[in-house]
Amino acid sequence: MSKKTTRRWGVAALTAVLCAGSVALSAPSAPAAPSVSAASAASAASAASAAWATAEVGGALAPWADRAGSAPAVQAAPRITRAQVLARAKTWLTANNGRPVPYSQNKRWKDGYRQDCSGYVSMALGLSKPGPNTVSLKNDGFTRRISMKDLAPGDLVIKANSNNPDNRHVVIFDGWANNAHTVYKSYEQAGGVGTRWKQHSYGVNGRDGYHAYRPVNIVG
Repeated sequence: MSKKTTRRWGVAALTAVLCAGSVALSAPSAPAAPSVSAASAASAASAASAAWATAEVGGALAPWADRAGSAPAVQAAPRITRAQVLARAKTWLTANNGRPVPYSQNKRWKDGYRQDCSGYVSMALGLSKPGPNTVSLKNDGFTRRISMKDLAPGDLVIKANSNNPDNRHVVIFDGWANNAHTVYKSYEQAGGVGTRWKQHSYGVNGRDGYHAYRPVNIVG
């Protein structure tokens, strides 16, 4: 083969390589998987939270997102001892200038918690403000079902299986009032009364819709 022919083959080969490289550089890359921004994730979490976050307001279920439009997320609650729960519960007995905090289904006390029964319990347990409602306390991972005989100070007795918020309630167990375990001492936020310490028999007969629950963040 002549030198001239060899030179022509070399030029052709080099041209082919350069063209291939040009095609490779100009070919569009595969589309990247869509990324979810932190803002989008937060928005989705807020929307999901708003779906279950309801307050006992005016006899109907309504979203209890705060005034800025965000709803508190279900998250692990801070650890708290039984003694701390009861100590916090006592504060509302005299927080209103020496008087009990008034009851309200749509107002918040100075500390940011709703002034209804579940808002009061949320305050005592140190949960996120303004506090989950009674149904959420039962169903959304804040508590677990226990037997009435296993109740200990700081546990809850809840009635949540009602579409009417006026027929739902939660109290904080403070100890048995008799040896027969038919009556117990409790803290509660009661309609028309406000914060009070009172003896109850809710849940003892097993037929009134009240059941015992243990807060998952309680220790000891």
